[in-house]
Amino acid sequence: MMKTKMNEKEAVKTVTLEAQVAVSKTETGTNIVQVLPDNPCVGQVEAFRGLGYGQMLSTGAFEFTRHKIIRSQAKTLLRLAHSSLSHCKDKTHRFTFIVKDENLEEFSRWLMLEAQQTAAYMCKHFKSYNRKKEAA
Repeated sequence: MMKTKMNEKEAVKTVTLEAQVAVSKTETGTNIVQVLPDNPCVGQVEAFRGLGYGQMLSTGAFEFTRHKIIRSQAKTLLRLAHSSLSHCKDKTHRFTFIVKDENLEEFSRWLMLEAQQTAAYMCKHFKSYNRKKEAA
């Protein structure tokens, strides 16, 4: 096993195994990739969890590339029953509305009510924001 330190948080780890790769599909349709080493031993490869992209290369090597989970950098300003208002890092405001399928009949009523509440909040918030800006 070779370990090269890149920075304090990340490290590149390379493990070379003599192994077979088995790809199977479960009853639910999920693909499972198993690496079956010729000489298995506990701790040979560190366990990890994450989303990623796995592929078999033309050289016969199996490659798995993890994807970073991009988390929202928005600050929630107002949270209502079916919607929320957030201020994003790019200086925009986002109004998000979530409705389950079984509640679609009441969507238009909820949308109007919560949009009015959000608009009232935005007007009040915008006025206080302008006062702070003028004072500076």
